Amino acid sequence: MTAFERQMEEARQLVETRLAEFFPGSGLAEAMRYSLLAGGKRIRPVLTLKFCEAAGGSGTVKEALDFGCGVEMLHTYSLIHDDLPCMDNDSLRRGKPTNHVVYGECTATLAGDALQAAAFQTVLSAGGTEGSGTVCALAAKILAEAAGERGMCGGQYWDTLGDGKPRTLEELTEINDKKTGALLRAACRMGVTAAMTHRTVEDAWTDAAREYASNLGLAFQIRDDILDAVSTREELGKPIGSDAANRKTTYVTLLGVEACEEKVLAYTAKAKEALHVLPEKEAVAFLMELADRLAERKN
Repeated sequence: MTAFERQMEEARQLVETRLAEFFPGSGLAEAMRYSLLAGGKRIRPVLTLKFCEAAGGSGTVKEALDFGCGVEMLHTYSLIHDDLPCMDNDSLRRGKPTNHVVYGECTATLAGDALQAAAFQTVLSAGGTEGSGTVCALAAKILAEAAGERGMCGGQYWDTLGDGKPRTLEELTEINDKKTGALLRAACRMGVTAAMTHRTVEDAWTDAAREYASNLGLAFQIRDDILDAVSTREELGKPIGSDAANRKTTYVTLLGVEACEEKVLAYTAKAKEALHVLPEKEAVAFLMELADRLAERKN
């Protein structure tokens, strides 16, 4: 196991252990836990932990961990709603039946709604040190902006509104910057925000988090489009070819696979370049390798 793999696994285990503490019981809580604990890379909470560390905070501070868990709850709610019949109508997510297939459309909708509320409750309750209430409020504001009409939900709206309608490269990039990039930016910025409980944070570090996440998000989405075109259902753990079936404009339909591969590498390089201003170089090295590995991922 490499140093990166060890750090990744340690961060993931912190997140998994903390997430498992939420929503005990049956009924709606069971449906929430089903999707929240269904696996996944946990990229967003890991980014929160590592950006806290890169900005001079501890990667295990309570604020960073709970901020990251809040982002993951909000991400999970978006996946539950994405899979609903009124949206993408998918029956498989992370190799398992989607929430509405297991619990029904009504319960799945409510599970997503409840996870969204829980995300903000978790972030606002994360204070572990004196004076951290202001930091928690700032993190909640960052998350709210990323989740709403000007962020993830706005991107999803424009994405679903134009199914079957041709889009330009500029339009597609703007949609995906909101749909995928907004929540990644929130995760990274909230990590830097968590570091404020330990030290003074420079504006340049927040700017670096924003720039890294924006480019990482576009690289991530283009890789998704490539995988949807060339991968298999078994490799991805979810249906493939849905973009083509819905006649959606993707980076692959606009540029072709080869040009998309080049764009993934270009955006990844920009993401890595943004990190040089951050003070803690071990965490910076981790974030650079994470960007490289996401660029090469197969699922």
